[in-house]
Amino acid sequence: MVTGTAPRPRISWLRPKYIFFAVIALTTIYVLGHNERFLIDRRDPNWQHIQSFQWWLLPHGLAGACALVLAPLQFSDRLRQRFAKVHRIIGRIYITGVFVLAPLGIYIQYLEERMGGTRSFTIATLVDGILLTSTAAIAALLYP
Repeated sequence: MVTGTAPRPRISWLRPKYIFFAVIALTTIYVLGHNERFLIDRRDPNWQHIQSFQWWLLPHGLAGACALVLAPLQFSDRLRQRFAKVHRIIGRIYITGVFVLAPLGIYIQYLEERMGGTRSFTIATLVDGILLTSTAAIAALLYP
């Protein structure tokens, strides 16, 4: 009796999810380069606008980037099944990012309103922040 291993099917590197993530990465680079250049170029006229709350933007942006990058990983069945401890650590970092991101975003929008922004944006930011933190809190309470 001959025993052998069956050949494993070859996994293509050109999978739809990789194409999707590549498009997201290219879009992000494009937007940062063309629409958000004022965040790094002090000569841009928009720099004067954000100068009063520039130091609030740094932790808000870093926490938001963590939350955006780590959120999809929480839905990975493979990560959750194979690396449960890593999944929990990523979840805690995500929840911490949300609890830094949302209040700072609300505060920045409040400062923006004081400088002439509209009240409707402040209310929308408040609602978004409440929804984001409440769903993260529910996840933290249900899956400690």
